[in-house]
Amino acid sequence: MENTLSTEPVAKGSTGADKKKRKPVLNLLSPVSPRQAIILGIIGGIVFFLIWEFGHFMTPEESKRFLPSPQHVLSTLYTLLTEKGFLSDIGISLFRIIGSFTAVCLVAVPLGIFMGCFDNMRALINPVVSGARYLPAASFIPLLLVWFGPTDTQKMALLFLGVIFFLVALILDNTRAVQKELIEAALTMGASRKQIVFGVVARAATPAILDSMRNMIAVGWTYLVIAEIVAAQDGIGAVMMRAGRFLKADVIMAGILTIGLLGVMTDIAFRLIAHYAVPWNRKRSN
Repeated sequence: MENTLSTEPVAKGSTGADKKKRKPVLNLLSPVSPRQAIILGIIGGIVFFLIWEFGHFMTPEESKRFLPSPQHVLSTLYTLLTEKGFLSDIGISLFRIIGSFTAVCLVAVPLGIFMGCFDNMRALINPVVSGARYLPAASFIPLLLVWFGPTDTQKMALLFLGVIFFLVALILDNTRAVQKELIEAALTMGASRKQIVFGVVARAATPAILDSMRNMIAVGWTYLVIAEIVAAQDGIGAVMMRAGRFLKADVIMAGILTIGLLGVMTDIAFRLIAHYAVPWNRKRSN
């Protein structure tokens, strides 16, 4: 009997039908593993600092002090932390951010859920909230100084106003995005209004609400320097403003780098909170 097996040559390194196609670098809807995310993040950071170093290298010698190298900025940051009491300023700024954002959440979360659950309340409150989003928070500085003076309360009030209206609007959208089938099923099973609001709607919207909070605390960090430039004696923004008077670009950039690092840390903290507080959402967020 003739041998019916194929004698066609197989390409070197090929595994036949089981050979997997090489994935393109930019592949739509392709998940990234935690290990790959860490590696890519490190590469992105290295590229950023290389671009920064290249910009410093290309700057004329007489202007290099206005664009110091990454090494010089990191050295300045170390000096600020070890010799200039910068840790105290960081702690004060953290207190202002966390305190003001806690107050924002205590107001925005229940108000946004309340508006999302009851259309008549949304129609009553939402026009004011929507209009207030277009008011620049910095324009309230003179009024806040009149009301509270150059105090921590004035600075935290500015941070509060810079975030509150946007977070309410986001939580309203998060609440209204909850599937109506869940509410209808709860009504069919005889759930009370309180049970539906807290046990169904709020629980279903929690992952999206945490994402909105994580995004909006970043906005709070962007308002920090604005809040601390007026009659401030302490805080990261005050250190940066004093450095600006003496053209100390290295101190200013060290302050900017510090805010960026603290922002990344708060972002990671919110991700960890979401990971453990809403375990049913882990698969969707990965």
